[in-house]
Amino acid sequence: MARILIIDDESQIRSMLRLMLERVGYEVIEAADGMDGIRQYRDNPADLIITDLIMPNKDGIGMIIELKKEFPNVKIIAMSGGGVNRPEGYLDGAKKLGATRTLTKPIDRDEMINAVKETLKADEASAEPPA
Repeated sequence: MARILIIDDESQIRSMLRLMLERVGYEVIEAADGMDGIRQYRDNPADLIITDLIMPNKDGIGMIIELKKEFPNVKIIAMSGGGVNRPEGYLDGAKKLGATRTLTKPIDRDEMINAVKETLKADEASAEPPA
């Protein structure tokens, strides 16, 4: 069973994503900001990180930069509603910095589950030995 780290400063978003992902069989852990997310990932790496981009203490962009330097193969799905700006700018930046996938809030359940499955499957496919 894959383990997913959800990082978002909004507890309702974390709870909604946790329920959504646990119902389809994933183990989920949570962090409330980028600093806590980095600490948790270093202590016990997850198979996938799902992170918001606009958060206090350490935003998602800073977290992606830091984790990608230390763990180049970390799989990250970045999400944003854009705050006062449109989310596309934040999401484009996250993609350029190494996010595997990006999603716009509000999150569509099927879109999120498909993104998680595809991201984890791509990881499994690259780990398979050649035939």
